[in-house]
Amino acid sequence: MAIATLGTVVLDCADPHALAAFYAEILGARVESDDDTWVSLTGYEGTPLAFQAAPGHTAPEWPSPGTSQQFHLDLTVENLDAAEHRVLALGAKPLDTGDRTRGFRVYADPAGHPFCLCAC
Repeated sequence: MAIATLGTVVLDCADPHALAAFYAEILGARVESDDDTWVSLTGYEGTPLAFQAAPGHTAPEWPSPGTSQQFHLDLTVENLDAAEHRVLALGAKPLDTGDRTRGFRVYADPAGHPFCLCAC
């Protein structure tokens, strides 16, 4: 028997509204906020995603043998090339996109968190 269920994945960042808007565009979600320290996404399928203000936030380094990427999101897409074009236009930075034969590509969101676009 499970002890718990996954409620919400929360990303720390300097600007919760900006990062929420980035992921809202990718997921087709709506941004909901009661204040400047916590922002949630609604209106999409999948695990709830929220963004929390973290003053002094330091982005993970990827790849770095001396530090961890902390976590990453795998986002499933129909077309890797089309999705890549759209996330780059939203402000994502490519981290590992050179091998076009793989079924995934790695990016950083505007706050520096790594995420992957994965072919379905």
